[in-house]
Amino acid sequence: MDANQIAYTANERAPAVPQWLNKGDNAWQMTASTLVGIQSMPGLVILYASIVKKKWAVNSAFMALYAFAAVLICWVLVCYRMAFGDELLPFWGKGAPALGQKYLVIRARVPESRHRVTTDSYETTEPFFPMASLVYFQFTFAAITLILLAGSVLGRMNIKAWMAFVPLWLIFSYTVGAFSLWGGGFLYHWGVIDYSGGYVIHLSSGIAGLTAAYWVGPRLKSDRERFPPNNVLLMLAGAGLLWMGWSGFNGGAPYAANIDSSIAVLNTNVCAATSLLVWTSLDVVFFGKPSVIGAVQGMMTGLVCITPGAGLVQPWAAIVMGMLSGSIPWVSMMILHKKCSWLQQVDDTLGVFHTHAVAGLLGGLLTGLLAEPDLCRLILPRETRGAVYGGNGGVQFVKQIVAALFVIAWNVASTTIILLVIRLFIPLRMPDNQLEIGDDAVHGEEAYALWGDGEKYDPTKHGWHTSSYSEVTAPSRFVDGARGVTISL
Repeated sequence: MDANQIAYTANERAPAVPQWLNKGDNAWQMTASTLVGIQSMPGLVILYASIVKKKWAVNSAFMALYAFAAVLICWVLVCYRMAFGDELLPFWGKGAPALGQKYLVIRARVPESRHRVTTDSYETTEPFFPMASLVYFQFTFAAITLILLAGSVLGRMNIKAWMAFVPLWLIFSYTVGAFSLWGGGFLYHWGVIDYSGGYVIHLSSGIAGLTAAYWVGPRLKSDRERFPPNNVLLMLAGAGLLWMGWSGFNGGAPYAANIDSSIAVLNTNVCAATSLLVWTSLDVVFFGKPSVIGAVQGMMTGLVCITPGAGLVQPWAAIVMGMLSGSIPWVSMMILHKKCSWLQQVDDTLGVFHTHAVAGLLGGLLTGLLAEPDLCRLILPRETRGAVYGGNGGVQFVKQIVAALFVIAWNVASTTIILLVIRLFIPLRMPDNQLEIGDDAVHGEEAYALWGDGEKYDPTKHGWHTSSYSEVTAPSRFVDGARGVTISL
C-alpha cells in the first residue's frame, strides 16, 4: 500500500467520515440547499426590488432580506423540530433547539416518518448525510415560503408588523403544514403526496398571502392603478436565479443524488418552459403582444405546479402540467379576478394567490392523477399511483383534495389570528403620509440616486445657468435622461 492509499484509508476512517456517510449524497444536499437559498437571497430580493414601483424598491427587498435572516434563527431555536421532530400532536411536532453538536452530527432522520426498512437495492430510506445538512436544507424551504407570502403585501405593510409576523407565522402556520405532510404527521401517514412543497410551501404562501392582504388593507389608489416594475432587466435576473435554483428545490427532495433526483430536475425545467410558452402565447392571442412580466409569471406557475410531483410523473406528464399551469392560473388572474368583486377588493400586490395558491393546488391535484407507480416506488414508503393508472389511484386523488382543504383552512385561520393579535400592538398598514413617499419615509434610503453620491437633482447646484438653452432645455433633458437609465416611475 503506497503513501497515497494509506492517507486515503486514514481519511475514510476519520471521525468526520463515519461509515454511514455517503459523500456524494451529502455534497448534493449541501449544493441543493445553496441553490434554494440563492432563490431567496439574492433571487427574490432582486426580483421584488425590481418588479415594484421605484419608491418601494428598498422596502420590498428589505422585507425579503429580513425574513431570510429571521427564519434561520427561529428555525434552529425551535421550529425545525416542530416540523420534523417527535410528535406532539398529529399535525405538530415538539419544539426544541437544533443547535447541539451531538444532535447535528448524527445521521439525519425524521423520527415520525417511519419508512419501509428494506427495498431491492437499499437497506434503509434514511438519508446518508448528517442532521446538520437536513436542518439547513429544510430552513431554505421555510425561508422562501415567508418571502413568497410577502409578495402579497408589498407596498403598504408596516415593516414593524412584518418583523413580528414572520416568526409567529413560521411557528404557528408553516410548521403545522410541514409536520403534517413531511414530518410524519397525519397526512403523511394517510399517504398524501407532496413531493417538494406544492402544498407545504406554495398553497400555504398563496392562501396566507391573500389572507394577509385582506387584513393589512390595500395600497394607495394611485399605486394600485399604476405599479409598473422599476427595472425589467433586473427583474429577469431575479427570475433567472429563481428558475435555476429550482433544480435544487426539487432535485434535493429525495435526500440523495439518485435516479429520482435526476427525473425531478428534468421535469422541473420541462414544465417551467412549457408553462412560460403557453402563458406568453395567451398574452399574444388576447393582448396582441408578449409580456416579459407575463413570461415570468408563466415560468413561476410552471415551477410551482410541478413541485408536488416533480420526481413522480413522467416527462410527458410534465408537459401536460406545464400546459395547464400556463393556462389555468392565466385565466384565474386575467379573467376570473376581474369578474370577482371580492378578489378585486383584496390587494394582492404580486398576484401570489394566482401564481402560487392556484398553481400549487393544480399541481397537487394533477399529481394525484398522473403519479407513475414505478417512479413512486423509488421514493414513497407505500404503494402509490395516480388515478390515470387505475387501482387505488382514485382514492389518491381524493386524498390530495382533502389535504388541500386542510392546508387552506389552517392558513386562513392561523394567518387571521396572528395578524389580529399583532394589530392590537402595531398598525398593520403604513400611514398614508409614508405611503405617499415610500422608501425614504420608511427607511431613510432610496434605491436610485439621481445625481452624484445620492444627492437629488438641484438645478441651482447642478444645472447650467449661462445659456438660454441650458436654462430651458438641458436640466429637464438631463433629469429625464437620468431617470431613463434607472427606469424611474
